[in-house]
Amino acid sequence: MAANAAKRVLVVAGVGSGQGTGAATARLFSQKGYSVALIARGADSVNKLTGEINAEGGNAAGFPIASYSQEDIATAWSSIRSHYPKPEYDIRAAVWNAGQGVWKPFLEITPQEVQQVLETNVAAAFSFSREAITTFKQNDIDESNGKRGALIFTGATASIRGNVVTSLFAAGKHGARALSQSLAKEFSKENIHVSHTIIDGGILTERSRKQKDPEWQKNEDVRLNPESIAKSYLYLVNQDRSAWTWELDLRPAHEKW
Repeated sequence: MAANAAKRVLVVAGVGSGQGTGAATARLFSQKGYSVALIARGADSVNKLTGEINAEGGNAAGFPIASYSQEDIATAWSSIRSHYPKPEYDIRAAVWNAGQGVWKPFLEITPQEVQQVLETNVAAAFSFSREAITTFKQNDIDESNGKRGALIFTGATASIRGNVVTSLFAAGKHGARALSQSLAKEFSKENIHVSHTIIDGGILTERSRKQKDPEWQKNEDVRLNPESIAKSYLYLVNQDRSAWTWELDLRPAHEKW
């Protein structure tokens, strides 16, 4: 079946409480006609977001996992491919939005925290990417944009710059950024588009609403809206083969950088 006749599918890993970047991306792509597969630790947030998207007329399915281990990620992808089988569906986009951070002075960081952060931010990103790229390689090239698939990594300020309490978080984010760049160079020759976003600033989420003052919440110049990030992700997925972005840097208008 031609790529433009099959139903397109987006896979998102990391939807948090259903209020941040991953959830906003799932909602926007659903509105644009994509079916959406949601991967996250914990069934409650996944099932809630799945229900909301389906209630709005979308096609979403949740795939909760116990951890971001290689085994759990592979199992989730296997279930996704079964739930959205070819030729009726084409898995055309994937977003790695999962992450874990520790913000402590270097000498206070424990070996257990090092293992947990690197497993989520680096090892799990490897596993998710392997599944996404393996899936994309089975797709025909979509002549509308020249792609077999698009893989997006959500990065952070710490992806390019360390700070006094970000030694561990930055190490993990640097690793994921390096992975994305390597994959972009290796698989662009197979018409698989890999990109990385630097999210440089605070995002308006349920958590940040509790942490920030009301003036910050109301000021559009000082924080990022998850819906705006999602629009940038849609832009990346839709880019045609003559002008692909590897890295996109996103920040609010008044962010210091």
